[in-house]
Amino acid sequence: MILSFIFFLIMFVGGIWMMGISFEVAGLEALVFCGGLAVVCLSMAWIMRADRSGATRRSDNWDGGPATN
Repeated sequence: MILSFIFFLIMFVGGIWMMGISFEVAGLEALVFCGGLAVVCLSMAWIMRADRSGATRRSDNWDGGPATN
């Protein structure tokens, strides 16, 4: 779990850093900014799915059917 959090933190801070330096990169501003935004989104998805009791896993579905895990 701690390695997962460290990986999340590196990705999250790196994505914010990429968005911050995107205005300094000549000619590729939009690409670097969108890449940083994608890295931040992937890091958030990573930490939500990291554990067995992750935020995106539910014990029951909205339709009342059996859980998928």
